Amino acid sequence: MPSIFRAAAAGTHPPDTMQTVKIYTTATCPYCIHAKQLLKQRGVTEINEIRVDLVPGERQNMMNIRGGRSVPQIFIGSTHVGGCDDLVALDGVGGLMPLLTSPMGV
Repeated sequence: MPSIFRAAAAGTHPPDTMQTVKIYTTATCPYCIHAKQLLKQRGVTEINEIRVDLVPGERQNMMNIRGGRSVPQIFIGSTHVGGCDDLVALDGVGGLMPLLTSPMGV
């Protein structure tokens, strides 16, 4: 199990607020849409969405952070979750909610 899954699954009692969520997206990406839907289903009300297809230089910024071009790229607090498949897998092992509600973003 990747460390992000182990760390998130070890979460404790949820605090009153959720971690900030940042997601690099494009308008037509079905994986981006699915990731945002899943986050909203889990109670995330604010997503800092960065549209790499609209904002010049943001794809390069994303690539500098992650080293890849694919979207979505999802960050919860200071933790890079990965893409949509990673987010769904994290949720499937029960690690998404602890990560969203952890005081330090694990």
